[in-house]
Amino acid sequence: MSGRPPARELPPPTIRTTDGWHCLHAYFQAQPGQHEIDRDRLLAALDPDREYAPQRLQTFAVTGHRADLGVMAMDPDPLRLDAVLQEVRAAAGHALKPVYSFVSITEVSEYVPSLEQFAERLKREGMGEDSPGFKARLAGYEKRLPAMNVQRLTPDIPELPVHCFYPMNKIRDPNANWYTLPFSRRSELMAEHATSGIKFAGRVSQLITASTGFDDWEWGVTLWARSPEDVKEIVYTMRFDAASANYAEFGEFYVGYVMPAAECLNHLRL
Repeated sequence: MSGRPPARELPPPTIRTTDGWHCLHAYFQAQPGQHEIDRDRLLAALDPDREYAPQRLQTFAVTGHRADLGVMAMDPDPLRLDAVLQEVRAAAGHALKPVYSFVSITEVSEYVPSLEQFAERLKREGMGEDSPGFKARLAGYEKRLPAMNVQRLTPDIPELPVHCFYPMNKIRDPNANWYTLPFSRRSELMAEHATSGIKFAGRVSQLITASTGFDDWEWGVTLWARSPEDVKEIVYTMRFDAASANYAEFGEFYVGYVMPAAECLNHLRL
């Protein structure tokens, strides 16, 4: 016997995600009246119900000078997402100018506590293992966790009218380096951050996608909200958490208003 461990069998190569979905945000500036478009082909490309459409596809009109039309798509196959952009390019030509995109994948964050970690958190909060409150909260979390993780990996798009996207990093400043903190401390900070977000349940739905190795930032944050004020309030509130105040940096914000593709094109005078 050589004493060497047996060779580990590698999974087959694939471009498809195995536990979640690829995610794409794409933004365009409109050039109305300057170029011809194939409107029917463009609408077909942006139709979430068409054959071979990505698992999730949403369009929205974007405010501000940086973009006019926004598209968000998710699917296990990244080429199915790219096909949407290629169809938009072919149908709209120079009438829609690409100005920004963000590539990421869905994930279950390492800071989502397991059942055991959640139990330890309750103990740190002073709850005894034999107390009714401890058992009730642990049972409730055990019941919710599988559904929450499914929503993180294969998220449904909520029926909310406001769409906000921004990229973010955890900073590596010598005096405030997120990546030199022990995992236990990072978990505590993210638990505080999550508690702030829970206060907006029913008003704001949030999706965090991972972009390390896929784009220039480490995460993308997508918010859907009941009103524009809800976006302002949640971003402002959560910036006071130590995880953001001390360790986060943010990219540009893109705010849009969800509507079907035909309504978007009418709004953009295309």
